[in-house]
Amino acid sequence: MDIGIGLPNAVRGADRAGIVEWAIRAERAGFSTLGTIDRIVFANLESLVALAAAGAVTERIGLATDILIAPLRANTALLAKQAASIEAIAGPGRLTLGLAVGGREDDFAAGGVDFHRRGRIFERQLGELRSHWDGETGVGPEASPALLVGGTSDAAVRRVARHGDGWTSGGGGPDGFARVLPQVLEAWQAEGREGRPRTQALCYFGLGPSAAENVQRALGDYYGFAGPYAESLIASAPKDEGAMRDLLARFEQTGVDEVVCFPTSTDPEQVDLLASAVL
Repeated sequence: MDIGIGLPNAVRGADRAGIVEWAIRAERAGFSTLGTIDRIVFANLESLVALAAAGAVTERIGLATDILIAPLRANTALLAKQAASIEAIAGPGRLTLGLAVGGREDDFAAGGVDFHRRGRIFERQLGELRSHWDGETGVGPEASPALLVGGTSDAAVRRVARHGDGWTSGGGGPDGFARVLPQVLEAWQAEGREGRPRTQALCYFGLGPSAAENVQRALGDYYGFAGPYAESLIASAPKDEGAMRDLLARFEQTGVDEVVCFPTSTDPEQVDLLASAVL
């Protein structure tokens, strides 16, 4: 199982050090991937911009949106060009787009996109993206990012099988991943897809003397709208090395290909603390 690390783009106060220095340290430490999380109505750094910056100062580490709310970028040609531009800057084979429909109405209101049409928009986008990347539309540049579809609903599982290179499960933990994985594999086979879909999951963490405080503040801030779900994330996020290793061991037992560990602090020292604990 590969272990990636999230950029703190969704932690309030993230700045240059939280992207550039963080990315350099993560590649040096040996993490598999740098990930981003997406929102509009929040003081986060935009996902694709953050990945472009990280890709420009690194050479090998993977770059992934986990996830990007695709229907908020309803201009599919522009989304395809943005992704292709990141790949051109970072180099081929490094970019993975994890895409999903999103679930916050305020993000869609701010973006001028009909929240209730997001599923239909997403279906259209999944059908169009590769035509842009393959050079069929003249949009360019040509590109070949991996495409993971996020979510745990029946519709998400169908989209994985029809359009994706694999599935990213979100923040449901090892139990949530294990519960939905058989459905993903069954749908994949039913669509006549060869091999096995690539799989990814995420978790949150905090390490060091202020771990509990950072987890409470960052996740309570970001997921404050979610009520009991926010509290469950805060409670389950590892806050010391032992808990971090235990969580990743549980994920490994599910057969997931990669777990991306998202921080609750913008301090680049978190990169080294996580590497010391799990690499």
